[in-house]
Amino acid sequence: MTLSSWGCLFGHTFPFEIQRKNNMSYFEFKIESYDELKLHGQSWEPDIEAKAVVCLVHGLGEHGGRYSHVGEVFNQAGYALMISDLRGHGKSDGQRGHAPNYTALMDDIFQLLEAAKERYPDVPLFLYGHSLGGNLAIHYALRRLPKLTGVVATAPLFRTTVKPPAWKLVLLRAMVGVRPSLSISSGLETAALSRDSQVIQVYLNDPLTHDRISARLAMDMLRNGEWNMVHAANLPCPLLLMHGAADRITSPGASREFALRAGAGCTLKIWDGFFHELHNEPGKHDILAFALRWIEGRAAK
Repeated sequence: MTLSSWGCLFGHTFPFEIQRKNNMSYFEFKIESYDELKLHGQSWEPDIEAKAVVCLVHGLGEHGGRYSHVGEVFNQAGYALMISDLRGHGKSDGQRGHAPNYTALMDDIFQLLEAAKERYPDVPLFLYGHSLGGNLAIHYALRRLPKLTGVVATAPLFRTTVKPPAWKLVLLRAMVGVRPSLSISSGLETAALSRDSQVIQVYLNDPLTHDRISARLAMDMLRNGEWNMVHAANLPCPLLLMHGAADRITSPGASREFALRAGAGCTLKIWDGFFHELHNEPGKHDILAFALRWIEGRAAK
């Protein structure tokens, strides 16, 4: 399929920026959500026929542009990577850090997957989520039961490493009832993202990152993290679950518990000493190589 033949089904526009380097192609695109928000998308694809396409869902307060190195590594291995910024994030429309409900986020993921299937109709399809994106990717698999070859989740937010105090949860519930879109600070500890100080500095200087979260999204995120735990045994496809043992943001213990509940369909890998953003840690090449080997094993079946 040529770039110019990629149509406007499901609210997609044509790619509007195309670059070619290192035996890969990069382009940007837009997806229109069901409530008429424009979601910014990016795609990295190899110049050879893709073995599979991986759709990535990023974390809270960040954006797809922070995964360009992941796209390049995947391309070198023969895989396409497609990302759309979550609503309220990056270059997508919407109030920063807010979603009206999880149904809207699930619908946005559906749109991204449909874009990938339209672009790559005959190859295996994977969903990959990090942090909040890991929560969302697993929730999508459990709720929507899509036909995916597999799901990859890194540092998924089932629970925060430090449990929020009871008073804060009571306040959040009250805010949801009165003003669900009220924006508060996420309280993200940026120093806990990675042991690489350069990663932290780039994050802090990035105009597209933010620390905002609405009362609605905060409560939905925590509630659905627990819902995912309860329904772990119902995974409809294989899952690779990876977490840093030294993660101070999302709980590695919760990932262990989820894997036990999920059973044989879940491959758990805990990385000793690693912080939250596994793909941005010293040793990130080992992380991505491990993920690619797992993907390769499923795509080849």
